Parts: sequence; structure tokens; C-alpha cells
Amino acid sequence: MAQLGTLEELPLDYRNDLTANNLVPLWPSLRAALPYDIPSRRTKPMVWRYADIRPRLLRAGELTPIEKAERRVLVLANPGLGLENMQATPSIYIGMQLILPRETAPNHWHTPSAIRFVVEGEGGFTVVEGEKLPMKRGDLILTPSGLWHEHGHEGSGPVVWLDALDLPVVYGLEASYCLEGEPQTVRNRPDASQNRYRRSGLIPYASLRAPRAAYPLRRFPWEDTRAALCDLATVTDGGEIVQLAYVNPETGAECLPILGFSAIMLRPGETIKPVRRSASAVLHVVEGEGEARIDNAELAWGGQDTMAIPTHARVAISNRSSSKPAFLFQVDDAPMQSKLGFYEELEA
Repeated sequence: MAQLGTLEELPLDYRNDLTANNLVPLWPSLRAALPYDIPSRRTKPMVWRYADIRPRLLRAGELTPIEKAERRVLVLANPGLGLENMQATPSIYIGMQLILPRETAPNHWHTPSAIRFVVEGEGGFTVVEGEKLPMKRGDLILTPSGLWHEHGHEGSGPVVWLDALDLPVVYGLEASYCLEGEPQTVRNRPDASQNRYRRSGLIPYASLRAPRAAYPLRRFPWEDTRAALCDLATVTDGGEIVQLAYVNPETGAECLPILGFSAIMLRPGETIKPVRRSASAVLHVVEGEGEARIDNAELAWGGQDTMAIPTHARVAISNRSSSKPAFLFQVDDAPMQSKLGFYEELEA
């Protein structure tokens, strides 16, 4: 392994001359940019506890009306990446958003793609391109890049959902912006998850020869996902992970281009050890409690908590209950890494 020269070894007048011409020598910093064996990582394995977030989010509802917030969100910021950068992992933005009864989060579209995963409450809804999508606990709602969307609340009590966006990637490319729009006209029909894609393996006949829609299904009801996980568990051997991917029902591909989404079931008393991957991830607890070991960090988790997993991490996740399953929702950047050609599954 070559011993690289340092910046201090270069004459001061040469260094000053490079700086004056906006030039930087690579070799003193080469190993920082291209380390051997494993990337340099600033992301900390950590857990954000919903018990800590919720009262502060409700306080935000008292302090800031929706008209002054547009989107009332507390961002889950990883301290290893700098709180000001609003990143849970280098590529994943996570926020907890609150909407109160009779409030409307106004219509807009933006270049980052987003999802909403409902944490608590009844009566919330999202309108995407005129399609009104009810928001029930555990539902996954897609608001892809460039699609108009707005939120509302027709029920009582707070509604909270988890936002996951590819904002750090799009912002880093200096491509992040939004447009404001007039309220949408809602079509007088149920959302597609209710009437077009009720069972896997079945799609509308007209779709067979039509151009494939980029986002044909925009709501994935949790009741269907949970039932499918329980069914899958009956035909999954012990030691294998019970996990389902959220995909485009007409193509089988990931439902968004940069971030991937999946749901995991931990059987009673089960410990899973996912393959070590180049992708970073965020795990949100839908039901249950347990422990996670992420590299050398030992984390306890419970209902509605959220965890950050760095790239290349070694992970073990345990269900504390000996009688009840636990359910997790996962966000990762594997689709982006695969498209860029460097996604890896690694030896433990």
C-alpha cells in the first residue's frame, strides 16, 4: 500500500499558488475520498423515539399554524451528518409531519420524490393528481417527483405520518425546487388501490398492451401488507427473513426510482441478520418492540420508533416478544445504487 505525500510536504508558496488558482492536489486527500475496504462513514447508527418526537410535534401544532408552516414537520437529523443538513442517512430525508382537524397542507409539486407512511390518527387524506387517497395507520402513500399533491384532515385528533424523501440527493445535484398550485379537483371515484390492483398477479386487462404507467398505484394499505406478511411467514423457513417489497404492480420494479421500500415481519422471539449491503436504510417500527445491533451500537426500539442504518453496516434485529410478531417498514437507497452500478451485497 503506497505511502502518499502530505499537504505539509509541499512548499508553502506552491500551496498558495494552487489556492489562488482554485486548484487542489488530490494525493494528500486521496485516501479520504477513496479509502480501502470500506467507505468513510459519518452516519451514526441511532434511534429516534416516537415518545420523544410526539409531544414536541404536538407543541409545534400549538405554536405554528399550518398557514405559516405549509408542511408542519420535525426532521429526523442524524448528528453524524450535521443537524443543519437534515439527513437521516446521506441519501434519505426523514420527517414526522403533523396535520390537525380541518387543516389543509396546500397543493404543490416538487422535484424530490416523497412517500408518506401513516404513524397515527384517522381522517387524513392526500390528493395526488386528483386521486383522493385515505390515510390509515401503516398505509404507504406515494407522491412521486413532479406530481401535484396536497393533504387534508376530515377527522378528529392529530394525524401524523412519516415523510421519506430523496431530498439529499436531489438537493446535492442543485435540482431541488417546488411549485405552488391551486387546490385540486378531486375525481369522484375510489383510489386505485381499492379498485384496480386488489390482488397480486392481476392487473387491468387494458394495461397488457398499453404503455406502462410510471406510478399506477399510489396507496398501499397496511391491512393488505400486514396480511400478506403473515401469509408469507407460513411458507418461509426459520432463518429466512419475512420481507415484502413495495413495487409497481404493472412492471414489478421498485415503485420510486431512487429510494426503495419494504415491510418486514419478525416472528415471535426471532432475530434476523440481514445481508450486509452497500445501501443505507431507515427502519420504522409499525408494531412491536425489540433490540437492534447496528455495527457496534446496541439500540432498543418500540412502537413508532425510527432507526438509521449506515452503508455497509452489520445488522441484527430481535423481536423481544415471545408471543407476538413485530412489523417494520424499511426505506433504503438500493434502487439508486443499483442504477448507478455500485450496489453490493457483502460478506458478513
